[in-house]
Amino acid sequence: MTVRLGIMTVAAGLAFAGAASAQGTMASKLLTADAANAMVMGALAQCQKDGYRVSAAVVDRGGNLLAFIRDPTAGPHTAESSRRKAFTSATFGMTSAAFTALTANPGAGGLKDLTGVFALAGGVPIKVGTDVLGGIGVGGAPGGDKDEACASAGLQKVADQLK
Repeated sequence: MTVRLGIMTVAAGLAFAGAASAQGTMASKLLTADAANAMVMGALAQCQKDGYRVSAAVVDRGGNLLAFIRDPTAGPHTAESSRRKAFTSATFGMTSAAFTALTANPGAGGLKDLTGVFALAGGVPIKVGTDVLGGIGVGGAPGGDKDEACASAGLQKVADQLK
């Protein structure tokens, strides 16, 4: 394994050389715990600066929780909403606001009924190029647009490391 700044590159399977898919292997980038923690702390700091008491969560590409923080004065519902917004962004590869708009379309409304997703703004995918590494979600600000702004601020804390 090679650890590089905010991501970790992992080669799985047999020896990795040349055309990986031809050899039954693949390379994958993963978020580090340090990067995930920096993102939730950055999101919380931005929301606190703006006067909002929130929770922030980062999940990996599979929706597994990597980092979480809750302002001590944030409502109890903010923990679950932040995690589900992060999950939605990670698993659909779009902001949870875009997911909300998608589910308003006929034929796509059932997507919001999938386990773990949340059709509210406040989640942002964490990407390197077109590869989705996870998602960050914030819950508790007075409006999803404000949650999303804090999530984006958290992501910006490590943006230079996600290459």
